[in-house]
Amino acid sequence: MTSASTPQGLARFNDLEESAALAALHEVCASTAWARRLLAGRPYTTAGDLYAAADAATSALTAADLDEAMAGHPPIGRPRTGDPASMREQSGMASASDRLKAEMVELNLAYQEKFGHVFLICATGRTGEQMRDAARERLGNTPERERETVRTELGRINRIRLARLVEADRQPRPL
Repeated sequence: MTSASTPQGLARFNDLEESAALAALHEVCASTAWARRLLAGRPYTTAGDLYAAADAATSALTAADLDEAMAGHPPIGRPRTGDPASMREQSGMASASDRLKAEMVELNLAYQEKFGHVFLICATGRTGEQMRDAARERLGNTPERERETVRTELGRINRIRLARLVEADRQPRPL
């Protein structure tokens, strides 16, 4: 049970049965280790507490955990069909020209060939051109530097998704 001062959406998350909470967290981040760490920290009093726990869990991901998390993300420019979150997050590519979309496919392939995983970027609020430019720039990174960049981007994505999770089911307050 959570405190009366805990925001309503967060209180609902705290009160979910373990399996439902784990499933909800897995929708935020595909890393089982990450989700289990957040699950173990419940109940959270504030969204800030949840975000801090998420940041700590992201920092603690092993290479295998990070690979698992990245495997849950589709390539930029190819959001998962029927997945509104994926489509919303990558909306900056929706209006991109065919030329830019083709260029992004090539950059995704070059990136995956160099680093062995999907190009991960917090796409929310970015244009197709910004994502393309980031992919070009990051192709110059060393594998070690890129791994840390991916961890940072994953943390940003996780925070946005967590905010939606704990606020999505907010009910209007009575007048």
